[in-house]
Amino acid sequence: MDRLRARRYTPRLPIEGMAVPYRLKTLTLLAALLLPAIAQAHAILEESTPPAGASVKAGPLDLRLRYNSRIDQGRSRLTLIRPDHAKDTIPIDADGPPDILSAHLTLTPGAYIVRWQVLAVDGHITRGDVPITVTAP
Repeated sequence: MDRLRARRYTPRLPIEGMAVPYRLKTLTLLAALLLPAIAQAHAILEESTPPAGASVKAGPLDLRLRYNSRIDQGRSRLTLIRPDHAKDTIPIDADGPPDILSAHLTLTPGAYIVRWQVLAVDGHITRGDVPITVTAP
């Protein structure tokens, strides 16, 4: 009769020291899966032409800002801060790749800042500055 009697389930405790490594592995795996999504949540400026801190000759200038993800060009903006601290809106070229803002400027000698604000397609706003120095031709 003892053989036919149903055995009761008794939960077994993990072997000492085994629970922590499994939890640690699970947390590490979750972090590895989530971090790339978090890192790509914002549009990050990867390259600018001219580069930040560059010196360029006075006259026409082609400005190009490249980001790590697609941006909403219609809701993004560029502002030029002039040597006298006056601010001008820079018109963004409408046609172009989805990860690049470009514009055409004509500048006189002085220290300028191109202030950018972009809206990534995921809805996050990112801001930054690109300082440039314009020298006499």
